[in-house]
Amino acid sequence: MDDAATTTETLPSDASEAAAPDGATSPAPAGKAVPLRVSETALEQVLGILAAEDDPESLALRVEVTGVKGVEYAYDLSFEERASAEPDDLIYQQGELVVMIPVDSVDPLWGATLDLPSAAGQGGLVIRNPNRPDPLTGYDVELSGTVTERINQLLDQSINPSLASHGGFAKLEQVVDTKAVVTMGGGCQGCAVSALTLREGIQKSILEHIPEITEVVDATDHDAGENPFYTE
Repeated sequence: MDDAATTTETLPSDASEAAAPDGATSPAPAGKAVPLRVSETALEQVLGILAAEDDPESLALRVEVTGVKGVEYAYDLSFEERASAEPDDLIYQQGELVVMIPVDSVDPLWGATLDLPSAAGQGGLVIRNPNRPDPLTGYDVELSGTVTERINQLLDQSINPSLASHGGFAKLEQVVDTKAVVTMGGGCQGCAVSALTLREGIQKSILEHIPEITEVVDATDHDAGENPFYTE
């Protein structure tokens, strides 16, 4: 598995139309910070698909974060008329491709790369995104009891339902002073993104909702998983 979240997307053949002034674009040369970069191999494939569209010069690749899928973001990729851009959309060029990102998707996509899948024979495109959504989004969390009880409630009520979509789970092993020792199992054990999921998602939630805890320790034996991402 890749070291960042990946979501396979296939570009649709249809593009929406709108009658609005063309949005201005700015080039994104090497070294310039943009939210989403397009790898050279993905750029070649996207431009090939774009060339088959009617009036490709009027279209942009629109990339939007549409929600949350498990512990990762969900995305929508489509060719849209550049004239349909909203005033606050971010529009820039990657090579010959114009990229359009809605303002609400800029932060979740910051640092991500649109690329081809690493697995041979896998079609579509992937977004390798180092960012993770807050696993508590949409949850009304009510916690009570001891520190241990509240952490277990947090895991059971909100975090594990999200991890379950990947066949995984998180478990509190023990609380040592102000440290919570957590392990990940199922599909998360040995997964290349599980440590990032713990750091960006689970740790953030525990530290935010359990003020007595100042550190979350990953005690998972990832070498025992099916896809270990490190060895001693």
